[in-house]
Formats: sequence, structure tokens, C-alpha cells
Amino acid sequence: MNKDISFENLLAKIEKYNPGFDSEKIIKAYNLADSAHSSQIRKSGTPYITHPLAVAHIVADMQMDTDSICAALLHDVVEDTEYTSEDITELFGSQVSLLVDGVTKLDKIQFSSKEERDMENLRKMFLAMASDIRVIIIKFADRVHNMSTLISMSEEKQREKARETLSVYAPLAHRLGMYKIKWELEDLSLKYIDPVAYHEIVEGISQKRQEREEYIASIKRDIKNRLTQLNINCKIDGRPKHFYSIYRKMFTQNKTLDQIYDLFAVRIITDTVSDCYAALGAAHELYKPMPGRFKDYIAMPKPNMYQSLHTTVIGHDGVPFEIQIRTKEMHEIAENGVCAHWKYKEGKTRPEDNMLEQKFQWIKQLIEFQKDAKDEKEFLQALRIDMFTDQVFVFSPKGDVLSFPAGATPIDFAFGIHSAVGCKMQGAKVNGKIVNLDYQLQNGDIVEIITSSAIHGPSKDWLKIAKTSQARTKIHQWFKKENREENIIKGKDMLEKEIKRQGYGALGLTSSEYIEHLVKRYGFSCTDDLYSNIGYGGVQLTNVISKLKDEYKKNNTTPEKKLLEITSETPNKNSKSSAASGIVVKGVDNCLIRYSRCCNPVPGDKIVGYITRGRGVSIHRQDCVNISALYTDDEEKKRMIDVFWDDNKEEFYLAHLKIVGTDRNGLLIDIANIIADCKVNVKTLNARTTKDRMAIIEASIEIRNINQLDILTTKLRNIKDVIEVSRNH
Repeated sequence: MNKDISFENLLAKIEKYNPGFDSEKIIKAYNLADSAHSSQIRKSGTPYITHPLAVAHIVADMQMDTDSICAALLHDVVEDTEYTSEDITELFGSQVSLLVDGVTKLDKIQFSSKEERDMENLRKMFLAMASDIRVIIIKFADRVHNMSTLISMSEEKQREKARETLSVYAPLAHRLGMYKIKWELEDLSLKYIDPVAYHEIVEGISQKRQEREEYIASIKRDIKNRLTQLNINCKIDGRPKHFYSIYRKMFTQNKTLDQIYDLFAVRIITDTVSDCYAALGAAHELYKPMPGRFKDYIAMPKPNMYQSLHTTVIGHDGVPFEIQIRTKEMHEIAENGVCAHWKYKEGKTRPEDNMLEQKFQWIKQLIEFQKDAKDEKEFLQALRIDMFTDQVFVFSPKGDVLSFPAGATPIDFAFGIHSAVGCKMQGAKVNGKIVNLDYQLQNGDIVEIITSSAIHGPSKDWLKIAKTSQARTKIHQWFKKENREENIIKGKDMLEKEIKRQGYGALGLTSSEYIEHLVKRYGFSCTDDLYSNIGYGGVQLTNVISKLKDEYKKNNTTPEKKLLEITSETPNKNSKSSAASGIVVKGVDNCLIRYSRCCNPVPGDKIVGYITRGRGVSIHRQDCVNISALYTDDEEKKRMIDVFWDDNKEEFYLAHLKIVGTDRNGLLIDIANIIADCKVNVKTLNARTTKDRMAIIEASIEIRNINQLDILTTKLRNIKDVIEVSRNH
């Protein structure tokens, strides 16, 4: 084990920033994790305990409290061992248990798609974040260590984890103001997303390190001398830009590393806000500022609480570089974001905790919107807009500063003020001029909302215009409340009818057991909320039924049990019992039979049965491509069952033929005569001619067996100008 991440060093690290910590509780958590993971080895070959221990070290580096350290040590115990959440609650209390549960993924639940699983895991994480922000801090620490040890995974897994980190975790760290974590995650991801570019940047910067350090030292010396003359106490650091930032600039500006000059920034940390502005003036005296490259995040902080002055200047030798100026408190927030407001609490409350809760109200708004999202794609799109896009800062007529995602409209502004303002909105003025409701707000706009007491609610068209989940959620809520009773009745009726239409009526999917589970999956408070959402279109009916079937599948996993159930189901017009269908199902006297339309088997074909979920046994040809695909899935393979043709049955079966030949007069008549001579009934016949004078004729015919089909195809091939006769799937 790496001595730097030993348990003894962890205790020593915590002792430095929190002398009164509960060492017994942390020792107990470590011993349990060590014991629970004792038989497990990581992909790298190291004992598994090294991972939770490393995560705990990262959490301790952020100076978090005792419960956070315990949860970091135990974060994989529920997911990967026999211990349960109840065990953690009993041994370490509800706080640690909630933190562990918030970090635990939903891998043991079956989902209909990867997108749905990803959305549910994100929803679970955000829900936990809304209750306790420490969840995401532990999750970040977990991701940082996993990314730093990704070398032992397959290349495909490396790229998958790196893409997920860049698309979700790094932007989320940015949204929470945790820039140190963000930069580390981005650089670790780049190493696997584009390893060639990563090593090129690392090596290129390393080659000029001495030259760059000398240049930074001269700048720091000049600035320090000037600020000392002005009696401004400060600390000055020079830092290179992180690799991913350089990579993005190279990619977006199509430049090589040699063509990028501002590879570093100088940071000035002062005692007071007034000193920040004085230092800015001094910097502009020493170096020429670049037009349009000054940003004042002190007067207008970012939504993640980041505050700093940014200016890009030209050095004495013509090389541009960035200067960042902030106070010590601002620097702490800039580095650690939400962690700077948490620190070590141990049950104590502080005035800034209320401010922190207000700052992250967007998390709860996102959870609310998830309940109304039509599908996984809509939720993930809202996630990208709310968290991962740039922000615009606009003013109310009173001078209040409000921030919104780039692309936000006056509708988002109105609902951002208050839902009552949004619901009575008649129009909007921007900078004194009336604008359309789809106008995209720009930095510095002064926005005024025009309301009217005659307006009794938003328009449904606004859902297409609004960009923020807050506005969309409030619009959805208005429509839900307005027609709630009608929507409940309508939604329940829609669900029952669609279940019957799809042939799942006998499965009892609308029983309280399944409906209540669905209510919890969506995060609704009661069944009426679910039906109401279905009724007004807030939840897609196909997704609801898919989730009900998944739950049914989980509770009824054996195909044999399902087969017994489907034998008693009432056949519909498209199904027959095995006794009447000409098919014998091994081990079953009577069950529903369906001939698959994908391959249309006929007597004489080698066939296999597939036990469907609630719709009988589907008969396929053994060479059917759909069946071949199912054989690769172990769970689906268990649903295959032996079936045979019943030689005592005389039935007609549908077959599809494709005839290709050289186009000529009378070709179609010759084909029709052969079919008639073979006493075969034609159900459909379609013919077309291509540009190169080839005739293509497709026919659906009724035959008794494969022998009759073989005789017919042989005779068709003997017709003059017929090139090919094949059986269509």
C-alpha cells in the first residue's frame, strides 16, 4: 500500500485541521471497510481497501467533517458487499448512511435502456445532493481516484469513463465552484480521450518550463514592487493553465502549442476588496490591457459563488498573460467552491448555510423538472442547459442582478422572479424596447416583465421557448393543477387501455403493487400524481408501460412461470393455441402461439420457440437474425423453448417471395400463370421496374409446407428472363 495514503496518515491529516474529531468512529469505519472488502482485488491487482482509503484522503484534503470521512471509507460497502443501508445506519447513524446511499449507484435495478439507467443514477445523486451537498463531494473524490487509476481498465472502458467525466462530473464541479476538482478531472480525462494531444502538451510545456518560470518570476517581481509602493499587502502566484484548457484552445482556434502564448496566469491575493481594485489599476499601469478581456466577477459573482477580477494584459516583450485578483476568502471559494462553505461543522450551524442553500436551489428545481420530463433525453438536455452552459447576467428595473443559462428568454426571467409573475406575463421589454418572448437575453440587458390581471396562466407554447428547468417546471405545474381531476381520470383510463391494447392485460400491471413502485421510481408523492402526469402528457405512456414490464420481469424471472401464465391468457385475433396452430411445444399441452413476421416460418423450416413476456410463444426460423441476436444474451437465451411442426395439421402459412428479372412484356403474366398452376393463393403482389430495366416482383402467398414452396420457386426460376427467386424475411 502507498504509504502516503495509509490510514495512519489519514488520521494525522484530519488531526491538523480538526483536532477534536471523532477518531473512534473513523477507526470503526475503516475496520469495517477493510473487513468487508478483504477478499476483493482491484483491476490493478491492489487490495480493494486502497480505493476507499484514497477517497477518504481526498475528502480530508478538502477538510470535511467526521461523517464525510466515514462515508468515504464506506462508500462501496453497500454496493459491493453483503452489508446493507440498515447495517450502516445501525453502526454509524443516519447521516453516514444517507451519505453512503447517495453515492451508491443503482446497478442492481433493471432498466430498459442505458439512458434510463444514467438518468436514474443522476436523479438519485441530485436528490441526495439536494438534501446534503456532501454527497457530491464524496462522489467527486471517488471519481478523481478512479480516473487516476484508470490505466488498468480496457481502452473502451477508459474512454467511456473519460467521456462521462467530461460531460457530467467536470461541468458539475464547475457549477459548484470546485475548480481544483474540475481541472484535475478534465486533465485526467484528456489523457484517455486524446492521449496523443495530452502527451504533446505535457512534453511541450515541460521543454519550456525553465524559460516560462523565469518570465513569470520577472512579472511577479514587477507587480510585487509596485503594490508594495502602494502599501498593498498581497501574495502573488504564477500558475500554468491546466492541460485541458490549452487543449480546448488548440482545438477551437486550430492552433499548435507554439501558437498559444497565454499559457499561464498570475494570481494576486489581497486582504480587502478595495485592494483588489487598487491592484487592478496598478497592473494596468504596468502592462497594456487587451480590449474586451476584462471581467468583474466581484461585482457580479458567478452562480457558483466565484468572485475575482480577470484581465488579460500584454507583457513587455509582447506576450499576453492573464491576471486574476481576489481576496483570501474569494480564493478559498474559487479553489474549493461549496467545500469552502462547509468545512468542519460537527452539527454546528452558521449564517452562510442559509445562503448556501439558496445558491443551490437549482438542484431542487432540476429534481422537480425530472418528474415532468417526457423521457430521459429531455431530462439530460435540461441538465446540460441548467448546469453546463455559460451564464448571462441581466438586470431587473431595480438594478438587481440575475443570472441565467445562455439562451434564456424573458419567460425564464419572469418565472425566475416569481411563478405569479410568469403566469400573468403579457410581454417583455429589454432595454426599454418591447421584444418577442423568444428573444435570447444578453449580458447587461435590463429586463422588464409586462403583466396583466386578465392573463390567467401561461401558454403551452412557452414550453418550447423556455430554457431553464425552473420555468418549465412551473409551467408544467400550472397545467397540472388547472386540470388535475380530469387528468387523473384520463391518465388512468389511458394506461389501462394501452396495457390491454399491447396484450398485457393478464399480467396485472395496474395492481397497487406495481403502480406504487412506479410512483416511487418517478418520485411522485401519490398515485394520483402519476395518473395526472400521464393524463396531461408530462410522462410518456410508452415509458410508463416499459417500467411496469421491467418490474414485472424482475418479480417473475423464470420463463417457466411466465409460460404457465400465458397458457391461461385469453387469445386475441392474432394468436392461436398450440393445439390449433400446427405447432407442438415441448412439455406444454396448450399455450398461445404467434408466427413471427420477421421470418415467416412454414412447415419444413427448422424452427425454435421464444417465450414472450405475456404474449405467448413466438415461432421463428432457426436462421432468423432476430433469434441469433437473442442467443448472445444469457437471460434471453433462457426463454428459448423446443417446438415442432404438427404433421397431423393441415394449415396454410404465409410466405414472401422476391422475383428479380429482366423487364419485358408478359413477364408478370408468366409469373402469375405459374403461381396459379401450382394452386397457390396470392395475398399481395407488388411489381416495379428500376432505371436499368430490371423488374422486381414481391408476392405474399399461402402455402401448406416447404415442399410446395420449393416446387413453386423452381418453376419460377425456369421462366425466361427470371434471374433470381428468393424467399423474403
